[in-house]
Amino acid sequence: MRSIVWFRGKDLRVADHGPLAEAAAGGEVIPLFVLDPYFFAPERARKLPHRMQFLLDALRSLEANLAHLGSRLLVVPGRSVDVVPRLARQWQSDQVLAHRWVEPFGRERDRRIAEALGREGTTFRLFEGETLLPPGSVRTGQGGMFRVFTPFGRACAARLPADPPLAAPRALPPLPGDVTADTVPVPDPADLGLEVNPQLQAGGERAGRARLAAFLDGPLACYGGDRDRMDLPGTSRLSADLKFGTLSVRQVWQAVHDQGGPGAGPYLNELLWREFSHHLLWEWPALLERPFRPAFGGFPWREDAADFEAWAEGRTGYPVVDAAARQLRAEGFVHNRARMVAASFLAKHLMQDWRLGEAHYLRWLTDGDWAQNNAGWQWSAGCGCDAQPWFRIFNPVAQGQRFDPDGAYVKRWVPELAECPAAFLHEPWKAPRALRARLDYPEPIVDHALARERFLATAKAHLAQA
Repeated sequence: MRSIVWFRGKDLRVADHGPLAEAAAGGEVIPLFVLDPYFFAPERARKLPHRMQFLLDALRSLEANLAHLGSRLLVVPGRSVDVVPRLARQWQSDQVLAHRWVEPFGRERDRRIAEALGREGTTFRLFEGETLLPPGSVRTGQGGMFRVFTPFGRACAARLPADPPLAAPRALPPLPGDVTADTVPVPDPADLGLEVNPQLQAGGERAGRARLAAFLDGPLACYGGDRDRMDLPGTSRLSADLKFGTLSVRQVWQAVHDQGGPGAGPYLNELLWREFSHHLLWEWPALLERPFRPAFGGFPWREDAADFEAWAEGRTGYPVVDAAARQLRAEGFVHNRARMVAASFLAKHLMQDWRLGEAHYLRWLTDGDWAQNNAGWQWSAGCGCDAQPWFRIFNPVAQGQRFDPDGAYVKRWVPELAECPAAFLHEPWKAPRALRARLDYPEPIVDHALARERFLATAKAHLAQA
């Protein structure tokens, strides 16, 4: 049996890799990665610089791991819908094995490739691996998709398979001698017009395993309480590893479950929230284009480019909101609590369309995942599935005082406030006039109370007519 194992950017590992394991057990293995211009054309890559940097790191790590096992990653440029069928025919492959994607554009790509391969008599098999359970397999008693997280989480946890994650192959056969292709090296960031950002996490399977080990040995124990503290290293920082599959979600679930302790339950619940977002997008692909709640269709969002730029650049005058904006651009990451505050502020204080924020985050996040990013933004705006109520509006001052009590998070990302006393740190406009003049920090672009009332009145009127 000759198998092409098509690595596709969400499974950049050799451990717990179903397609690789099956191919290795069955005969000849041809590892393939396609440099599709959909992502790798320089003009496209520059629009998602942090994700591409992490992805290139992970590709080089995968290339090294496959070489260590005795094989070689073939990197071929071109459109996947053209390259994969052509190479399968050229290499006389019996089958092409890959992991399933939940995004609608990925599903359409796979449909087209399956048709092309089928005409040649080549089998195309998709494996599960991006999620704990196959998308669409967790259903209500009536057979539909859950619309509330809690019962979904219970149903999902009850169905998780007991089988442990797959080990990496001990070795792989060398490439068949007749397999040739116009391969290229894994690109450097400069090849794609990217400037390396040294503040980003390093990508790759080894780096992911090290992050997981560090989480298990440290933050996991106090995760239930510390995960909301923006000033503490209380989160796992595994989101990019899960996005690119340098670790599988099954590996992370099993490791945390086995470690146990008071933080394990809250963390596993977060993995179930991740699961929920992927199953939602599988069920309702249109979520990437429109709100889950139809009543929010046609919502009268404000169009104010100056307000959006102030939010995106960290100049709103609200320290936590501005810290989140600057962390995003600097690190390709935003603490989850800060993400929620910043998203709520854009959608509700500024009444800007949540899709603007969704696109901005997807551009700059290293862990930018379509399903999760969309679910998070719709949740924050109040228009998503099992979202926070539309009438709940985060107070950025109270959030900062509670989850960044000494201001360490704010001072790191908003250095203008380094000399601001703790009493005024989250509402610097209340500081004495002389101090405010020295801080060189903007006044709030909106008043919290007035902005809150504006959104509530607008939403109430719109939803009453929907």
